[in-house]
Amino acid sequence: MNTVRVISIVPYKILPARLGGEKGIAVFNEYVGKEVSITAIGTKNNEASEAKNYSFHPILSNSRLRYMNLFLYFTVRRFIKEQNATHLLIEHPYYGWLAWMIKKTMKITWVVHSHNIEFERSKSIGRWWWKALKWYECWVYRQSDINFFISEDDREYAIKELSINPDKSHAITYGVEIPGIPTDKEECRNKILAQYKIESGTKLLLFNGALYHHTNYDALKVILDHVNPVLQELAIPYKILVCGKGLPASFDELKAYKNQNIIYAGFVDDISLYFKAADIFLNPIISGGGVKTKAIEAIAYDCQVVSTKIGALGIIESVCGEQLKVVPNEDWKSFNEELKKVLIQNSHTPISFYQYYYWGSISKKVATLLKR
Repeated sequence: MNTVRVISIVPYKILPARLGGEKGIAVFNEYVGKEVSITAIGTKNNEASEAKNYSFHPILSNSRLRYMNLFLYFTVRRFIKEQNATHLLIEHPYYGWLAWMIKKTMKITWVVHSHNIEFERSKSIGRWWWKALKWYECWVYRQSDINFFISEDDREYAIKELSINPDKSHAITYGVEIPGIPTDKEECRNKILAQYKIESGTKLLLFNGALYHHTNYDALKVILDHVNPVLQELAIPYKILVCGKGLPASFDELKAYKNQNIIYAGFVDDISLYFKAADIFLNPIISGGGVKTKAIEAIAYDCQVVSTKIGALGIIESVCGEQLKVVPNEDWKSFNEELKKVLIQNSHTPISFYQYYYWGSISKKVATLLKR
C-alpha cells in the first residue's frame, strides 16, 4: 500500500467548524485524516486546536492579499519537504496558481477539492468578473492531477461544459457524521417541546441557515409570505422553528409572526438538536449555487425535506427514499401541495442514504483515489 502524505491549503477560517462550508473542509480532513496523513495550512483566525486527526498550521494572513502572496511558494515548498508530502490539495481553485508553480518545480500530485463551480455561483449573484473567473477556474481544473467535485452534477457539468478530463474527475460529496438514524430523536423532540412550551402532537417544521445571506433570508420570506398562510388554513397543529444568526433588522426578529405559529430561535449552539426534533425541513431556496448541505444534514437526522429544485441541487435523490420531495423552482403551489402530503406521512431515511453520504464511507473512497 502506498504511503500518502497530504499538504492541504485552506484559504479561509474553518475552525471551529459551525457552518456547512466550514464543516465541508474540517470534517473532510478529520475523516480522511484517519486514512492518510494530512497537514493543513490556513489563515491565522483559525483555532488550530480544533483540528482532529490532522495538524493545522494557522500561518496565512487574514488579509485578502493572501491570495496574491507570491512568497507562499517558499512556505508551502518547505512544508512539502519537511513532511515528505506526496500530494498537494487546495480547497477551492483560488490557489491554483500557487499549486501550478509548485507542481512545475517539484514532484507532487496536485488535487483540487471543489465545493461548487465557482464562476457559476459568481454569475448567479451578479459579479461582473465571472467570465475571468471561469477562464481561471477551467485552467486550474485542467492543470491539476485530480479533481474532487462536490456532486455528480458538478462533475458532469465540468466534463461536458468545461471539457475537463473525466478520468481525473471524481464526485466527493459533502457528508454526514452519523452512520444511521439517531436513537435519541424522541428525547430531542421532548426537549424542544418543553423549551418552547409546545403541545405534544404538534408537527415541528424547521428552517435553518445563515440569515444574513440573501439566499437564506429570501427563502425565509417565501415561508412567511407563501407557505405559512397555507399552513394556517389546515387543521393540523404545527410550529415553524427558524434558526440562524444574522437576521436583518427589517424582520424585527419575526415578532409580528409570534401568533402565526412562527418561532424565531436565532443562533443555536447545537443545531443537531433541532434537526432531530423536527418532522420536516423547509428548503424553499430560490437562488445560489452548489450543494445545499442543510438538506443533506436534515435527511441524515431522519427529517423529511421539501425543497425547490435549486435547493436540492447535487443531492442523489435515488438514495433518499421518501425523505426528499423536490418541486420546480418558485412553484409555491406545488411546494405547498407536497408539504401537505408530507405532513401526514411517516417515512424514515433508508440505509442507502448513509451508505452514500456517511463521512466514513466517503473518506475511504478519497484514500483509495489518492493511493492510486
